[in-house]
Amino acid sequence: QVQLVESGGGLVQPGGSLRLSCAASGFTFSGYPMSWYRQTPGSERELVATITSTRGSRNYADNVKGRFTISRDNAKNTVYLQMNSLKPEDTGVYYCNARVGVGIRINYWGQGTQVTVSS
Repeated sequence: QVQLVESGGGLVQPGGSLRLSCAASGFTFSGYPMSWYRQTPGSERELVATITSTRGSRNYADNVKGRFTISRDNAKNTVYLQMNSLKPEDTGVYYCNARVGVGIRINYWGQGTQVTVSS
């Protein structure tokens, strides 16, 4: 079955950096785009970044452009989110996402990893 396992979250001071990882299994990783979302209490889950499957094209939310970089290693079935110049408003639970299937695609989520930006 599809499994997504995030890691790399933690507590960091404003201006600091973190690198999140998401290890995927149970599907042909190289064939699907991958995304990172984040959620704060009382808010809906928001899309942070997406990377396509083949050309590796990237899209970012406006509030993280220039600070976050999404990348993937298809040999390791892993997607990354490098987060630099972190701000307190980046605090939240970060989730890895894959939409997998032929025709009808199903959303799969990891368990989430907490990122806290605070001094």
